[in-house]
Amino acid sequence: MEEKEFQISPFLVFYLVHSVQLGVGVFGFQRTIMKSAGNDAWIAVIGGGIAVSIIIWVMYLLLNKHQKDLIQIHRDLFGKWIGGLLSLIWIIYWLMIGIVVLRSYIEIVQVWLFPMINIIMFSIILLVLVYYCVTGGFRIVTGISFLGVVIPFYIFLTFLFPIEYTHFRNLLPIWNHSMKDLTISTKDMMLSYLGFSTLLIYYPYIKHPKKSQKWAQLGNLLTGVIYLFIIIITICYFSENQVSRHTWATLSMWKIVELPFVERFEYIGITSWVLIILPNICLSVWAATKGIQKIFNINLKKVVVITVVILLILLCSTVAIEGRENIEMLNKYMSLLGLYLVFVYIPLLTLLSLLLSKIRRGNVEKA
Repeated sequence: MEEKEFQISPFLVFYLVHSVQLGVGVFGFQRTIMKSAGNDAWIAVIGGGIAVSIIIWVMYLLLNKHQKDLIQIHRDLFGKWIGGLLSLIWIIYWLMIGIVVLRSYIEIVQVWLFPMINIIMFSIILLVLVYYCVTGGFRIVTGISFLGVVIPFYIFLTFLFPIEYTHFRNLLPIWNHSMKDLTISTKDMMLSYLGFSTLLIYYPYIKHPKKSQKWAQLGNLLTGVIYLFIIIITICYFSENQVSRHTWATLSMWKIVELPFVERFEYIGITSWVLIILPNICLSVWAATKGIQKIFNINLKKVVVITVVILLILLCSTVAIEGRENIEMLNKYMSLLGLYLVFVYIPLLTLLSLLLSKIRRGNVEKA
């Protein structure tokens, strides 16, 4: 475990889990899950939230048993070389999260606000903020996550505007899709919850970490409630055909928001959303940096160099990826990697850890 001066209170895990789950995916997750489940997509949102809740519980089983982060657990179970290789896969995944969030947000800014925006300059400005936060340490990253939840929370009140135009009968008939369709939709929805796996690396930074599980579960619950509210409003506001034609259905609903001081609220919403995506990038960059530091036992003074290299990788990747097709392809590969790592690998690793522990205990008793 880390020294107490670097640790955070257990309740702050609520903000760390929730902030990293809620990113640019909120803008367009409706089209993906309604493709299979139609007006029953809200069931997939609930199913995805429950699946994530179970995985968080499994993660805590693993982490509470070892009282270490994932990098050290890999080393204990598989040795230096194989454990290091497995840890590198996770680092690549966390890096991909940062790239996907940054590039997807820039695409939205390009399409909705400034088509001629200089991607390089915009990326550099954002990444300078990320550098400041990450080099400040984990407590600073936690603070950004806290602010990223509290300050822009007013944005979600704007989803009340479409209610007067909604037709709740669009939800009927309930459960008119097959289990296969609902399962596919739930799988697609689980991808929108990804990001909480950073818990595996910052676990040693939590005071009394066993007490933090309820806060992690509550953070996931808040994410699920927000997704559920948005999907219900979307189903009742649009027809299924309309949703299939909207890449960012959430932004389309903002078009009807009318306030005395602003004509087009989507301008305010998209610019305010930078406070929500900033913790996503900061946490993923911090996790990748910390992972590399622990794998190669790098001195703390050289961590700044690692951070700069990672941010340069993010910058180059963001500039190199152009076009909607390439961005969607990157999202697809990142999502698939995350799905297998979080929902398949982590339960298997936990099971293996419990079995090895039982075998070793049996050998000790025999001796």
